[in-house]
Amino acid sequence: MQEKLGYARDTKLLIIHADDLGVSHSQNAASIAAIEKGPVNSGSIMVPCPWFPEIAAYAKAHPGLDLGLHLTLTSEWKYYKWKPVMGEHVKSLLTGDGFLTDGSVNLGQTAKIEEVEKELRAQIDRAIQFGIDPTHLDSHMGMLFQSAQLVNTYIKLGREYKIPVLLNNEIVKAFKVQTTDRDVILDKVITAAPPDFTNGMKAYYANILNSLSPGLNCLLIHLAYDDAEMKAVTVDHPDWGAAWRQADFDFFTSDECRQILKEQKIQLITWKEVRDKLLR
Repeated sequence: MQEKLGYARDTKLLIIHADDLGVSHSQNAASIAAIEKGPVNSGSIMVPCPWFPEIAAYAKAHPGLDLGLHLTLTSEWKYYKWKPVMGEHVKSLLTGDGFLTDGSVNLGQTAKIEEVEKELRAQIDRAIQFGIDPTHLDSHMGMLFQSAQLVNTYIKLGREYKIPVLLNNEIVKAFKVQTTDRDVILDKVITAAPPDFTNGMKAYYANILNSLSPGLNCLLIHLAYDDAEMKAVTVDHPDWGAAWRQADFDFFTSDECRQILKEQKIQLITWKEVRDKLLR
């Protein structure tokens, strides 16, 4: 993949990718600040969420940025909820209160695949309608990686819109995906888990960057400020909560992060570069 993108075989390519834009103003503001300061160089937007119009306006005003879509089939917070773009037209995706589920159900078993496709297509079309030029697609909370039907629907939409989708070899093998030469398969997708937060994000991310292997790698992070808004959004949810997101922001705007990237000769790359070189 490095050579297809015009780099040497031993190059350590890395996308530093901020998830969950559109969830809250805090999420948007921290992600924008980190992207403008660097080295965070990519983000993905959740179209059904309340603060989508704010990040859509920013994306439209900054067309050169690497902003994709975090395809959303869950509404996971305790009190802070959203509905699908298609509303009541996708009933198999809804709770009794009309919101998307909290992620505790297996959509591969409960959702009608035609309704999943209808909702995902609506999210992509709404983003484009708002002036976003999506550079890639990925899956919020990995909900699209619960069945072969879901994975194949996700890939189908990426091919149709000529947008790369986040895939790695584990997903391809697990669901026996029939790939083509135009599919982008990442060598590694990396993201912190609750034990990493408990043990300290600074140490976790420093170790990840210091041990990064050659290949096309994507590091998924979650940026927000540990403020009143984000504390309310994530109440009773310490994992991926406000403090977690502040810790991500602090490391990825630090001089230490920049220094490790330089010492390890890590080449930052964006989904936009991948898309434009391989699919356009």
